[in-house]
Amino acid sequence: MDRIIGIDYGRKRVGVAVSDPLRIFASALDTVPSAKIIDYLKRYAENEAVERFVVGYPMNLDNTPSAAARDVDQFLNLLRKHFPQVPVTLEDERFTSVLAHRAMIDGGVKKMDRRDKNAVDKVSAALILQTYLDRDKPAT
Repeated sequence: MDRIIGIDYGRKRVGVAVSDPLRIFASALDTVPSAKIIDYLKRYAENEAVERFVVGYPMNLDNTPSAAARDVDQFLNLLRKHFPQVPVTLEDERFTSVLAHRAMIDGGVKKMDRRDKNAVDKVSAALILQTYLDRDKPAT
């Protein structure tokens, strides 16, 4: 089955996560410099079929786009240009960094390792993707 890619876009680096083939679990995959993310995704798509991108979208508490949304919008334009056949879903990314830190603490990650922004970005991407996967599950 095709994979779904979760993306936590930032001006400096991008956290990337991927679904399992059954689209049940999201796993942190990598952290990539922002300038290299399109090339990274192209290489990934050469080896794995990508069904959808789920991109974290920064929102304020009043449900308006935050200042960082401008950067994400530019990235979304590039993503759609290079992958016109792959649908993109936006997922509210409020509090994902806080939740990522909490998940790392709960997972027993040492304090020094939790300071690694690369790790936080990967976990944030996985949380963004897992939120989408949980909501998209068929009712049983």
